[in-house]
Amino acid sequence: MSDDGAAKSGELASGDNGQDPLCDSVQRGCKPADPELNLTPSSRFLQAELELNAHLRQLSFSEPVRYIYNPLEYAWETHRCFVDKYCQAGQKVLFLGMNPGPFGMAQTGVPFGEIRAVVDWLKITGEVGHPPDEHPKRQITGLACTQSEVSGARFWGFFKKLCGEPEVFFKHCFVHNLCPLIFMNANGKNLTPPELPAGEREKLLALCDILLCQVVKALDVSMVIGVGRVAEQRARRALTAADISVKVEGIMHPSPRNPKANKGWEEVVKAKLIELKVMSLLNEK
Repeated sequence: MSDDGAAKSGELASGDNGQDPLCDSVQRGCKPADPELNLTPSSRFLQAELELNAHLRQLSFSEPVRYIYNPLEYAWETHRCFVDKYCQAGQKVLFLGMNPGPFGMAQTGVPFGEIRAVVDWLKITGEVGHPPDEHPKRQITGLACTQSEVSGARFWGFFKKLCGEPEVFFKHCFVHNLCPLIFMNANGKNLTPPELPAGEREKLLALCDILLCQVVKALDVSMVIGVGRVAEQRARRALTAADISVKVEGIMHPSPRNPKANKGWEEVVKAKLIELKVMSLLNEK
């Protein structure tokens, strides 16, 4: 994202009329909206993300990080479409991923955002721009992306099979990534947050922990389900430290790099969701 390894920001996507009050208020350094204004959960969620963006711009990263993409900036329009469409009152379960994949949220602005699931099932629309500095092998094509992401295809495909329609899933559940940034080395290889230099990683995740706590409060969820062990452990640590009373559990990550996920991921996750009594929520029609 930057030639010197520092995280820079792209232009925030604007609304249809070019004026986005949420974006504009943060860019001008205005104070967060007064919670007494009774903002909707989606508005509070987006406001918190914009505040995180402002803090992320101040961070810098050293080797092996060479490229940093923030889809909450260049893919803000599609991300906001996802949040406005599906983030709502009454959701009690938050599925938490770690950070974007190069052919998922990095392209679409949607967590686990495999292109066909985003366009055909979730019906997300909007323009996607570009990060300031793109690796030639990891260019952003937005909703025109033709490469499927296995993790996202498994994740959303599983819930499509269970729920039929998105509205059934989102009646009780929402999905969020702890960290919105994707990191790559000079060769374009994806770097996960655990692979970052320790001091830089902790500064980053401390900010992301704050957002997670804000999201849990805004949605008033009773359970956070980490998708993968790293997300689960980080969520438990952050929410415990903030003294937020919420149950934290975990499911296996659907990544093809996980051998166990390639041998019946759906069956393993289904059994876990039955154990957590989440499956009954997903079967409501």
